[in-house]
Amino acid sequence: MSEPDPQSQQVMTRIGAAVDRALSVPVTVQLRGALEYGIASGDIPAGSQLPSVRALAAHLKVSPVTVSNAYAALRMAGLVEGRIGAGSFVTHGATPSEGTMDVHRLLQSRIEDLVEMAERIGLDRRELALRVANARGRPRPLRILMLGIFPEATRSYAAVLRTHLPERDEVVAGTLDEARREGFARVDLVVTPLNVRSEAMRLFPGVPVVGMTFIPTEGTRIELARIAPEARVAIVSYFADFLALMRAGILRFAPHVSASEACLWDAPEIDAVLGRCDVLIFATGAESLRERLGRNQVAIEYRHTPDPHAIRTELVPAVDSLRQTPQTKDIDGEDNRQQLVRG
Repeated sequence: MSEPDPQSQQVMTRIGAAVDRALSVPVTVQLRGALEYGIASGDIPAGSQLPSVRALAAHLKVSPVTVSNAYAALRMAGLVEGRIGAGSFVTHGATPSEGTMDVHRLLQSRIEDLVEMAERIGLDRRELALRVANARGRPRPLRILMLGIFPEATRSYAAVLRTHLPERDEVVAGTLDEARREGFARVDLVVTPLNVRSEAMRLFPGVPVVGMTFIPTEGTRIELARIAPEARVAIVSYFADFLALMRAGILRFAPHVSASEACLWDAPEIDAVLGRCDVLIFATGAESLRERLGRNQVAIEYRHTPDPHAIRTELVPAVDSLRQTPQTKDIDGEDNRQQLVRG
């Protein structure tokens, strides 16, 4: 068997650090979660080649079927693409969606209508082209939805996006539960973490969706670095498939921490774990655990923020491209609005 290339070797090392057989979460769940959240957080960058199924299975000492199933799930979610003869690669978050193609088809239809109208009034195509070339476009404000899982965190993500976009654009925050239950009126563009992009595309057909990478906030990194080396640390996640990668990320920013244990927020052993720790590091969604700590125990939320590089290279170009698209109207001349029904 040939040696994996350096990029694939780096991915294997990261995944190997995230999968911990001592955790109560099954290895199969940890593997998929480590890959998915590694991609979503940017630890496994867009365009990266994943290790071969056999190489990663050998590295983790698991069945190749386990790895193959994890890769298949990532392909179904749109996070990974297979290239014949080359392997599996992480997709880019802002790949053109079906909504983008719909917009181009609409534009072509409008152009054909314009040509037909010009012919009816005796205007030749050269004069029409000159008028179109001299027409001044009016940049229209966009309504951008930051779609997340938890309300407070999603609002903070939206606030960050707000600072990178023109003031005339509206940035609203909403959760997946709200989108499934009520929907949102007129959405021009949806921004999501990469791991929920496929669900967003299902909920908002015909609307461009940009998947973003997220990184730990500066405040989170600073708090992790301040943990005393002798402190006993409890790492608690809301989602099972995030626990292993969260633990690996914490140890990267706080390598001096030697005594730690990890579990889920609703695990049977949670009370015992909380009782033994000096510092609780919890994922967003498990905030209620702070109320169960003693006076001398410290709590740190492991928070994320949109990656500034991804905002510049993925979101801003998508917004600029969309801004050049004509505002669509329905038959009655009203704004065409993306509206989801209850249910």
